Amino acid sequence: MGRDLTALFDPRSVAVVGASDDPAKYGHAVAAQALRAPDRRPVHLVNRRGGTVLGRTAATSLTAVGEPVDLVVISVPGAGFEAAVDEALACGAKAVVAITAGFAEAGPAGLARQRAVAARVRAAGAVLVGPNCLGIADNTTELYLASDRFAPGGIALLSQSGNLALELQLRAEPHGLGFSRFVSLGNQADVTLVDLVEDCSRHEATSAIAVYAEDFGDGRAFAAAAAAAGKPVVLLTAGRGTASARSAQSHTGALTTSADVVAAACRDAGVELVRTPREMTVVLAGLAGLAGLAGLAGGLAGPTGSAGPAGPGAGVRTRGRRTAVFTDGGGHGAIAADAAEDAGLEVPELGGPTQDRLRTVLWEQSSVANPVDLAGMGEQRPLSYADTVGALLDADEVDAVLMTGYFGGYAASEGGLGGGPAGGSVLAEGETRAAKEIVAHLASAAGKPLVVQSMYPGAPSCRVLAEAGVPVFAATEDAARALAAMTGRPRPVDATRVAPLPRPAPPLSDPGYHGVRALLDAAGVPFPAAREITDEAGLLAAAAEFDGPYVLKALHLLHKSDAGGVALRLADRDALLAAYREMHARLGAPAYSVEAMADLTDGIELIVGVNQDPRFGPVALVGLGGVLTESLRDVAFALAPVPARRAETLLRSLRSAALLDGVRGRPAVDVAAAAAVVERITTVAAAHPEIAELEVNPLLVRPDGALALDARAVLR
Repeated sequence: MGRDLTALFDPRSVAVVGASDDPAKYGHAVAAQALRAPDRRPVHLVNRRGGTVLGRTAATSLTAVGEPVDLVVISVPGAGFEAAVDEALACGAKAVVAITAGFAEAGPAGLARQRAVAARVRAAGAVLVGPNCLGIADNTTELYLASDRFAPGGIALLSQSGNLALELQLRAEPHGLGFSRFVSLGNQADVTLVDLVEDCSRHEATSAIAVYAEDFGDGRAFAAAAAAAGKPVVLLTAGRGTASARSAQSHTGALTTSADVVAAACRDAGVELVRTPREMTVVLAGLAGLAGLAGLAGGLAGPTGSAGPAGPGAGVRTRGRRTAVFTDGGGHGAIAADAAEDAGLEVPELGGPTQDRLRTVLWEQSSVANPVDLAGMGEQRPLSYADTVGALLDADEVDAVLMTGYFGGYAASEGGLGGGPAGGSVLAEGETRAAKEIVAHLASAAGKPLVVQSMYPGAPSCRVLAEAGVPVFAATEDAARALAAMTGRPRPVDATRVAPLPRPAPPLSDPGYHGVRALLDAAGVPFPAAREITDEAGLLAAAAEFDGPYVLKALHLLHKSDAGGVALRLADRDALLAAYREMHARLGAPAYSVEAMADLTDGIELIVGVNQDPRFGPVALVGLGGVLTESLRDVAFALAPVPARRAETLLRSLRSAALLDGVRGRPAVDVAAAAAVVERITTVAAAHPEIAELEVNPLLVRPDGALALDARAVLR
């Protein structure tokens, strides 16, 4: 059920320690906000000098308040912080919001102080947000303990940056979006991002959760909480660069960047990952459009983003991504089609019956293939906009509609394109009527979304659409991204999406090549026959155990192929012995592996690896393998362990996936067998947290199965 945060969001009483009349101090801003709802709960202001603050008598201490206080905000200099926390707990506080800075962010000594304070808070059965945070707010309980106001609505905003939170608020306002809650995460010494996502998922007035995080803490727990939230989670994060794998000792480690890990976790958890505050606002506006659709279907048409049911994500995302692009100019249509595909939407050519239906409402020169282009008909008959939208929404082959171009221009000015005030006025009236008919079509469109890009997004006709819940944007790429969020991305076939970690296995005692092979072999990963040898006598004995052709590998080398430590297709024992003598003279390796040469005919080499990420735990990589793995970089990622069905989806997402089904006369390979091996490898790695990097490269996949040809493990 998660932690009980009732005292944090709906306390019976509040005290602000460090309240001040000095506008330059944060205690002044928080105290002023706290007093916005003095009748909801008692609000006590505490200043060690006493006197008055904001016209109210201030207590000199929490103890002097003379009654228990449920939630205490602490905004005092660092030297007095611990004493303030101890006094709050002694006065019965069940929640502390710690604005004071100078703890983990200041170095090891600050981290030690922070941990000690958090331990005292937990021991008292209380909760703490921060330290080093900027406060909290809950519009649904009239709790205002942050320096700024947040318009009411359905978004819970959890942010590690105060300024970014303010920017998101400013960007949200033109779209009619508001906030149910705001929490400044601070250092997450006690209450974590995971705790807050879990609590917001249970909060009825919250319909979408927006997160800006630099430190996920337990990233896997965040992904699991987001997957189980039952409402959209939108994530903006920093630090998605490529510098996280500088010390990697395997292809897997070198290929796994922080950005890959975060993207994989978000995809597996169903989180909308965004790159900028603008994109976050666009996605939230799109999700609010779903609520608008739900309201239209239920006869509740009204502004989106208001508190209650018409908030972001209150509707249900459509099942498909087949998008009809509708325009009144070829250029806008072409650009919008590209933007839609860039956003992950599909823009297929419309079928014959749909094209025939469109021809009944459009004139001869209109294009009906997709993009659908009015080709100037809007000037002659503005209602053609509504007729076309209605026909597209009615088509079974269309999941969503992106309308782009001049719509709104006729109503934006009296003249419009009609040639004069009278003509412009007629066109403006017709365009506004068309907007109302479009809204009527949406009400019976079975939840299919419409997003609009307009050169005149503030025009009266566009406002009609926006007030009914249709997202309207000035930028084509914004409209496409919002529509992608409304349709949802294909989700993993595995029902849990974020697979639980297996119970830890006994640590790997032999991280050498044959030790790793034995570990994987015990888990059902197939390998060719092999023997470790240290001299010629051992080599000949190994050759007698199985027939050639043979492979010879020098062991204890980081990249055997690069060092010339692998010899393939050695036809018999004489060839094997000659290769050994040459290799040993050149490399002097302490040990070698003699192996049966696999049949490479019609095979494809894959790589399967797992890298231990400090935030998200084991992260799996699958892709095109062999010696060119790092050069080709055709790989996909997922949180490990990866169930076989999920592994097959990953393999088929590769750029080179067509090779798996056979090309130019080659037969298809056994993808199911490869996926089963991926599951076994990633499960082993997930059960061995002491292994920093585990890799099988190549994994040979043939029409008749899969065979691991090499393996490596790097301990932490």
